[in-house]
Amino acid sequence: MRAQLAVPESIKKISDTVWEIPASYKPGMLVPARIYATEKLLKEMDAGVFDQVTNVACLPGIVNYALCMPDGHWGYGFPIGGVAAFDAERGVISPGGIGFDINCGMRLVLTNLTYEEVKPRLHELVDSLFYRIPTGVGSTGFIKLSFSEFEELVEQGSRWCLKKGLAWPEDLELTEERGCFAGADASKVSRKAVERGFDQVGTLGSGNHYCEIQVARPENIFDGNTARAFGFTVPDQVAVMFHCGSRGFGHQVATDYLQVFLDVMERKYGIKTLDRELACAPFNSPEGQAYFAAMKCAVNMAFANRQVILHRIREVFSNVFKKSPEALGMSMAYDVTHNTAKLEDHTINGRRTRLLVHRKGSTRAFGPGMEGIPERYRETGQPVIIGGSMETGSYLMAGLSTGAGAFYSTAHGSGRTMSRHQAKRTYRGEKLKRDMEARGIYVRSDTWGGLAEEAGAAYKNIDEVVEATELAGLSKRVVRLLPIGNIKG
Repeated sequence: MRAQLAVPESIKKISDTVWEIPASYKPGMLVPARIYATEKLLKEMDAGVFDQVTNVACLPGIVNYALCMPDGHWGYGFPIGGVAAFDAERGVISPGGIGFDINCGMRLVLTNLTYEEVKPRLHELVDSLFYRIPTGVGSTGFIKLSFSEFEELVEQGSRWCLKKGLAWPEDLELTEERGCFAGADASKVSRKAVERGFDQVGTLGSGNHYCEIQVARPENIFDGNTARAFGFTVPDQVAVMFHCGSRGFGHQVATDYLQVFLDVMERKYGIKTLDRELACAPFNSPEGQAYFAAMKCAVNMAFANRQVILHRIREVFSNVFKKSPEALGMSMAYDVTHNTAKLEDHTINGRRTRLLVHRKGSTRAFGPGMEGIPERYRETGQPVIIGGSMETGSYLMAGLSTGAGAFYSTAHGSGRTMSRHQAKRTYRGEKLKRDMEARGIYVRSDTWGGLAEEAGAAYKNIDEVVEATELAGLSKRVVRLLPIGNIKG
């Protein structure tokens, strides 16, 4: 297990799910730090969370609070599950507040198939997905691009896929920001980043990235009206959820600009941080704007990556069931990002203010009626996809109007409690596969070690994380989705 750290004595209980560390806790804090969690989850948070979230509270231009979601755990710079908003005129941008896997995100795809229809063909489906969607470290995709074509893709995101016949028009409507962050500029990306990413479009990668076949049991529908609005209309309906990001391309973009910021942060702008991993630059500086444009390229690469994977998933289901994807009802529910920084307008002290919101291991969760979500979801609020472990299940949730205090952000997953090395020392991939199959979950993976890293016990209890998220008013439960088949890197 990760080393535990005693909860700071100065922490104040604001409510059953909101805890505040005052700005007096650490020299340099400009705002308090707030953690969303039940008391149980708070006490289980690992060593880095309290130190990292209070370090974030020291960054120039931060507004209101440095935040951590219920799935929070130690990360690079920011805790994973960290949220911070900076004044767009006075604040900074920090790669450590976004992450190396830029726009690591979730996509949920519907079918009109039931579990009884899928069960006899589950092994065939999972095997076909495993062969058609490259997984693992360094995997390459079936789309062959030149460097210049890849640069076009990273500026256009899902629009590039639509032009190439790899997307349905409604896919863009049902993707956050319609699958493209405007302002991406490939000239701000290094040659090395392009070299690492141009052949990885349509690949899952490794680690906690996966493609999972799931079922929505009637007893796991928490809000029938919202579930129907999101596309769940029949008992035991099967869906496909997958999780991946910008692969080596995004990692290199972050690496490049961390070095740039480390060079100019103190020398040029006089900014000192408590942690080198929080290297930053003024958002409106030349370096800050260059990184923002490059980050958007990585965001758009991830959108295109997930779109190409969706194209492959549709092909697999169509081949197995001998029906078109349209006849199988393979529309998207939604695609949500985490690991981004976005310009958004929020009400601060009664005034609408332009903020740069960093969400690292956190998901946007706009409430009903808010601009920026598809028209069909205006009454329900934005769909929120929270992935659990491959053994336990995941959730489809909805954003709430009560999420304003967290800049309409919510958890993104269950959050690790055990390091990958510890998980591999504790579990054996071969045994895990057998145990999962005995419970009706068929899994394929590149390596036994990679499978062991993702054991369910290496993660927080997804039900506890989601309960805390709902009690805090960040998002509400709609459907719990149970795994029946999974491919992993």
